[in-house]
Amino acid sequence: MIDTLSRMIRTGILTETLPPPNAPSPLVEGLQRDLRKILGRALCIRHVDAGSCNGCELEIQALNNPYYNLEGIGIKFVASPRHADLLLVTGPVSANMEEALKRTLEAVPDPKLVVAVGDCGACGGVFGSNYASRGAVANVIPVHRTVAGCPPNPAAILEAIRSVFVEA
Repeated sequence: MIDTLSRMIRTGILTETLPPPNAPSPLVEGLQRDLRKILGRALCIRHVDAGSCNGCELEIQALNNPYYNLEGIGIKFVASPRHADLLLVTGPVSANMEEALKRTLEAVPDPKLVVAVGDCGACGGVFGSNYASRGAVANVIPVHRTVAGCPPNPAAILEAIRSVFVEA
């Protein structure tokens, strides 16, 4: 126990520094402006886990913490693809999830925007394409943006979501 505590003291704090109070980041301000201009309301995201290890899901859930404050920006996760403006897909598409992913995309109203998160979603990652995996999300449905990383950090995911709407 003492070894652990002394190592913690020697190492110090390794987390990100807090932003100054009442100073929104340019990324947040830009995203809010783009969402108001394009949608006129909150962005609704449907997350689909197509067979991942859950590393990307942890980073997506970090977007809901007070540091990133996704709800405060005007982005929320929805349970139904019929209410979604964007699909956020993680993991390589497993053979069992292929049809479910296609049906989910069909249920999303136009324009059907898709962001593939993580190396597995972008290129199949360590799983690649084999008898049990279709590999990258783009092998199954059209993808507008990919986020590299294993897992990518929440800021990179947020930037990818913003860039999809800047292009649209």
